[in-house]
Amino acid sequence: QLQLVQSGGGLVQTGASLTLSCEASGPGFSTYGMGWFRQAPGKEREFVAAIAWNGASTRYAADVRGRCTISRDNTKNTTSLQMRSLKLEDTAVYYCAASPGFASHPKDFVSWGQGTQVTVST
Repeated sequence: QLQLVQSGGGLVQTGASLTLSCEASGPGFSTYGMGWFRQAPGKEREFVAAIAWNGASTRYAADVRGRCTISRDNTKNTTSLQMRSLKLEDTAVYYCAASPGFASHPKDFVSWGQGTQVTVST
């Protein structure tokens, strides 16, 4: 099973850009679909973006489509989430996760990063 370590995040102003990164250790990273989720205070964890094992397919939540780009580098065992035009409502703890398939529901993910806080302010 993969171990996922996240980096990035922090405090930014509305309209700014931010990139979150996730590095995997353990066997078989290139066989996993990867995803990003977020959880705001008092809310359930929600899907943000996913990418297939080979990067050929991506999927985004409606409220981030056009503002976020998910990518992966199977030679470095990393996946990233580039976020642009950040809004106040993007404030949340963000998690990367690994799935045996190309998924978007949390129950389909088997490994999770530690989470990283993104705070968007005016």
